[in-house]
Amino acid sequence: MAILPEGFALPPLPYLLGLLVAVGVVVAAVNRRRPAVTAERILAFTPWMVLGSAVHVLYAVDGLPAVLRPLGGTPAVYLSVGVVGVGTFVAAAAWADEMVVPVLAGLGTLLGLVVVAAGVLVGLSAGTLSPLLPTLGLVLALVVAAATWAALVRVYPDAELTAPVGALAVFGHSLDAISTAVGIDLMGFAERTPLSREIIEFAATLPTEPYLGTVWLFVLVKLVLVSGIVALFADYVREDPAEGYTLLGFVAAVGLGPGAHNLLLFTLLGGA
Repeated sequence: MAILPEGFALPPLPYLLGLLVAVGVVVAAVNRRRPAVTAERILAFTPWMVLGSAVHVLYAVDGLPAVLRPLGGTPAVYLSVGVVGVGTFVAAAAWADEMVVPVLAGLGTLLGLVVVAAGVLVGLSAGTLSPLLPTLGLVLALVVAAATWAALVRVYPDAELTAPVGALAVFGHSLDAISTAVGIDLMGFAERTPLSREIIEFAATLPTEPYLGTVWLFVLVKLVLVSGIVALFADYVREDPAEGYTLLGFVAAVGLGPGAHNLLLFTLLGGA
């Protein structure tokens, strides 16, 4: 069974080499400066998670300039946005430590808004802009995430030690799950990730399909998994907050990135 999602491909060699050099420079800068990692600083990376998704959506709808297009595919977009985001983090910490959060969050938000606006223009020009169902999906994801977080800290109170990054992880994976359900069951899109597709196709064979659709099992699996991971991270965060929050931030990004990608893509393309 395939593991990588459809469309996964390395960029042309000059772009790949440039990205690897940039990654090396940023990693060296992090090792030299060693800026402090806190929960607030991890949260400040949230707009960058959305930015990467928005850039990839522009790539998917042919909205990127030709010179930037090789940087918008998978996995190049993760490296590209990661280099700029982490580079901003290191530079801000070297400039003024108290400015790290506002600079990081502010620049990420600004760039994200620019890219999202460019995507909206693409959808408007194509006449396919359809924000209603994706917006409802976002609202439902917020409700599901809040309920899941409340249940998690009630069953395992120590999970609250991971807040607010743990709560962001729960929201990110809720968004991914709910947006997938909206896209597949309500808008006619297809799942690109092989393992997720296997779960969805299995649910489609169950007698619950006429009542709950095909994605309910995927939603349940995602929520159970992220809840378990966040609970496991409670001790890690207690013992080593910097490493614990960093790794938990990656967990959040793995959910929030695809979820934001889904919502923006569905908004721009409408029903498949």
